[in-house]
Parts: sequence; C-alpha cells; structure tokens
Amino acid sequence: MTRNRICLWYDTEAEAAARFYAETFPDSAVTAVFRAPSDYPSGRAGDVLTVDFSVLGIPCVGLNGGPVFTHSEAFSFQIMTEDQAETDRYWNAITANGGAESECGWCRDRWGISWQITPRVLIEALALGGDAAKRAFEAMMTMKKIDVAAIEAARRG
Repeated sequence: MTRNRICLWYDTEAEAAARFYAETFPDSAVTAVFRAPSDYPSGRAGDVLTVDFSVLGIPCVGLNGGPVFTHSEAFSFQIMTEDQAETDRYWNAITANGGAESECGWCRDRWGISWQITPRVLIEALALGGDAAKRAFEAMMTMKKIDVAAIEAARRG
C-alpha cells in the first residue's frame, strides 16, 4: 500500500470517476473497490465507500462521503501534453463527459475535479523568460483550451 496518496471526496460517484480516469489516461487504473460493511451517515451497507485508483501513475483514493464537501480549483491535476492531438484528446474527454471549459487550459470534469491540460510547449515558452515568455503568456490568457500553434507563434514573435 502506498504511504502517501491523494484522497478525493465525491458525493456518491467515486467509482464512476475512477473508471473514467482509468479509461482516459495511460498508466491509470482502478485497483480496488471497498464497500461499506454497515450503514453510515451518507450511505448503506454494501455501497461503494472508497475506490483505490491511479491517474498517470499518481495513487489516489476516491471517498464517497456524501454532499458535504465539493471540489474547487484550489486542487487540480496538471496533465502535461506533447502536442495538440494529445491536448485535444484529454480536453475533449473531460469536457464532453459532462465537464466544463474554463480559462487558460483549465477544465472541470463532471464530478467537479479541475484539470490543467498543459502542452509542454507552453511551459517551455514561459521558462524562457523575457519577451518570448510575455508573448506566450499573453496568448495563453486569451484561450480556453491551449492552442499549441498559437503559443509557438507567440513565442517566435
């Protein structure tokens, strides 16, 4: 068992979320589903209580804890992508499955988890500093899903 993992609180759909992540991202899997041995404040005996899973190799546990807590952008997964096709694939999977677009490469899945779908070219452009970084940053600020070609063009000036 991993000594440190991310715990994500869901109302009732931890298993559905974990299975979606496992189907969407490589090096991701659902590794265990635990059912409640008795009734509890937000569920019944036999209901899925927790789900062990990984997202791109990061160990997580999903907890079906009821509607008390919700997700915010204060926590997000940042997924580094290699090109526009990979960016589009992840962005479309998350937003088309009941999610929502946000700004600057951020989107939210249908369970409220925030994702930063971040092409490597954007991080590389920002790391340059100076005018190239400024142009790339200003281009990114106008986008929802990151447009790799537009970031490359801004970087070049």
